Amino acid sequence: MNSVTYHGLARLMTRTYHGEDLTELGQELIQRASRPPHEGGAEVLLDLAILLHLRGFHEMARDLQMQALRQRQTYVLPATRTPALRLLALMVPGELNANTPLEFLVEDSDIELHQLFISPELLFPSQIPEHDVAMVAVGESEQTLPLLRALGQALVHWPRPVLNHPARIAGLTRDGVALTLAGIPGVVAPMAQRVERQILEVWAQEAHAFGRERGEAYPVIVRPIDSHAGTGLMKIEEREGWRDYLAQNGEQAFFVSPFVDYRSSDGLFRKYRIALVKGVPFAGHMAISDHWMVHYLNGGMEGSEQKRSEEAHFMEHFDSGFARRQADSLALVQRALGLDYVVLDCAELQDGRLLIFEADSSAVVHGMDPVELFPYKRPAIQKVFRAFRQMLEDARHTAPGLPDILRFEKDVGN
Repeated sequence: MNSVTYHGLARLMTRTYHGEDLTELGQELIQRASRPPHEGGAEVLLDLAILLHLRGFHEMARDLQMQALRQRQTYVLPATRTPALRLLALMVPGELNANTPLEFLVEDSDIELHQLFISPELLFPSQIPEHDVAMVAVGESEQTLPLLRALGQALVHWPRPVLNHPARIAGLTRDGVALTLAGIPGVVAPMAQRVERQILEVWAQEAHAFGRERGEAYPVIVRPIDSHAGTGLMKIEEREGWRDYLAQNGEQAFFVSPFVDYRSSDGLFRKYRIALVKGVPFAGHMAISDHWMVHYLNGGMEGSEQKRSEEAHFMEHFDSGFARRQADSLALVQRALGLDYVVLDCAELQDGRLLIFEADSSAVVHGMDPVELFPYKRPAIQKVFRAFRQMLEDARHTAPGLPDILRFEKDVGN
């Protein structure tokens, strides 16, 4: 390992999130990347790829990332204190949301994070870094499903404990989550139907109501497969809407699901991000908007003291409020999903039921928000970090390898 500094995702994204101009750093990385590999270092290429992803230059970023990974597959983010635990993250090349963003969860800690990138092109290296616990950080997507299936076999006899079973991650497709959570008391997980583009083109031409054979009707929600953060997401109110949607989105496959009106009694929409760490729920954030498509960055939280005050109350009283009201539902959801660490985007319906938008092992839970504007967030997020640290500590003392998923599924069935 050479001495070149590796910044990594958490540091670079935090600086960008705070509005820092990283042009100078980018130019420095470009200059260093042009030197011979033993001088520039693969870390430089990997950092430069992260910066390019943050700026939206995804194709160039992917090329640089693969250049780095062909030089070396393992990268280390040192602990900020005397290292007490070594976590090996099994990761896949890709964009910034391709993997569980573990860097945020171990920031400013005594955890030394080793990132090992694997793919069909990048097989396991002959030497695996020494570690205490391994975690499958590969996120669910169309591209990663074959890799996740292969990992399920490869990790059965792993010499150290492994968190987040690959088969469980593979089940986090939108339609898979809906099927997994179907019928759980107190939980609404709208059924997602995978629909090819040519079928939508037929829908646009005929008097077709989505799911008419099941008694469903418009409005519906549509989004491209593997899309996140509202990309390509639209509510279709009637048949004519498909034409405009298809004209704006060129993808070949989509998820379509019934729209559930989740507005509160005051007419506003509230969406919660909940981290489940070994089944225990923690508040990630709460976003409030007058529009049904709620994301934290478009909810106007920074510009509204009233919204921040409500989010502060939600986070400060989470254990006695949301977590207590939804305790049974969250426990059943976690048991059904079967993951050690997973993030839910959800809402509460006016009748008290828990509405699940998405379950994702790659969603980010972070402490990047400015303390002067969001003083209540850091204490809440620190609870997630401490719980994650404790999960790793507990895992290091368990039997190595993956848990017996067949036995787990039998337990859930009972």
